[in-house]
Amino acid sequence: MARLPLRNVFHPVLIAALGLAWAGLHIANAQRADTPEPRWWKGNLHTHSLWSDGDNYPDMIADWYKSRGYQFLAMSDHNVMAETGKWIDVAKSKGGVPALEKYRARFGTGVETREESGATQVRLKPLAEYRTLFEEPGKFLMIPSEEITDKFEKKPIHLCATNLKELIKPQGGDSVTQVIQRDVDAVLEQRARTGQAMFPHVNHPNFGWAITAEELMAVRGDRFFEVYNGHPTVYNEGGEGRPGTERMWDIMLTHQIADGRKELLFGVAVDDSHNYHREDPKVSNPGRGWVMVRSPLLSPDRLIRAMEAGDFYASSGVTLRDFSRNGKRLKIEIQPEAGVTYRTRFIGTRKGYDPASEPVTVADKDGTPVTVTRRYSADIGHVLAEVEGTSPAYTFRGDELYVRAVVTSSRPQANRVRPDDMERAWLQPMRP
Repeated sequence: MARLPLRNVFHPVLIAALGLAWAGLHIANAQRADTPEPRWWKGNLHTHSLWSDGDNYPDMIADWYKSRGYQFLAMSDHNVMAETGKWIDVAKSKGGVPALEKYRARFGTGVETREESGATQVRLKPLAEYRTLFEEPGKFLMIPSEEITDKFEKKPIHLCATNLKELIKPQGGDSVTQVIQRDVDAVLEQRARTGQAMFPHVNHPNFGWAITAEELMAVRGDRFFEVYNGHPTVYNEGGEGRPGTERMWDIMLTHQIADGRKELLFGVAVDDSHNYHREDPKVSNPGRGWVMVRSPLLSPDRLIRAMEAGDFYASSGVTLRDFSRNGKRLKIEIQPEAGVTYRTRFIGTRKGYDPASEPVTVADKDGTPVTVTRRYSADIGHVLAEVEGTSPAYTFRGDELYVRAVVTSSRPQANRVRPDDMERAWLQPMRP
């Protein structure tokens, strides 16, 4: 600040202005002092209950996640937001009588039942009602969500909409890309109209082999997709001539950057949990995939802001202490576990890559030939460096279109779907 001439210091108006400025500076400093330091928050963004095709009560599910150290949970049932109570027939429900018995044992008189036409019915609570049992400022947060469940022909096209204000009906369309685009646009329209922070993310592209990399990378406005989903039928690793979700990610990132896109596509890990009464690789259990978001506050808008800035990572078991970028150097600090080793691969595409690709056709379950994601050169998404240990780092050369990192531990993933599933963490892509 420039030094004021002495003759001006005692001017009454200036004195008042300085007083206000000093007060404002004091308040700003106090606010900064009161703002918590950013920390990591653990959450699941894809969860199902008896409101759609899950087999447990939403309050039982919220209790499961909170009691196991999660700080936020999005209940994302198919084409529904739990806004009013709903009575269901216990015997016909997925969880049946055993689920009701567990529900009563945990919540006692809070469980509402009635007899209708000789059948026992139980009331499903709306989110506004049961969230009050679990939410605590700075400790646990429930986020309203919906899995917008759409389709094109026989292909399942699903996306989760996190922190919705109003239910969104499936928008439909004349192609896979158009269906995704119209559903994404509906979320973004609601965000713009209501002013509430929210975002869509595309679910399990390999579920039903529904979405190719080319179809998804043509969509505008979607910032997130599921690089890992804990459901046993989503084929994260690919198969039958189709690439896995990580390979799809690299294809999409490379081409979106080449097309001049400013925003990078980020990857999330989720449970897509449906089954809560037995732990089995053949069913969709909770606790397999999550996101760790770095934010000073546990609130929907701050979590979403951090995720849209890429300040989060996805995990199926590996925990990071920190990751940071200082100029050309990306450094990761892994939380070590006794007896566990870690290998980090830094993956990316360099400028001047070979853009060649060729079509791939495979047969579907009926034997009909179908076109799937094209086969691209090894230049796209290749390993730039591989580092062992708990403090891996990468120095950008400057010719990378992007760099992302995957940490793999030597410990098998808990309750894994595939025998060779190891614990991993996926960092978001960065530009040089």
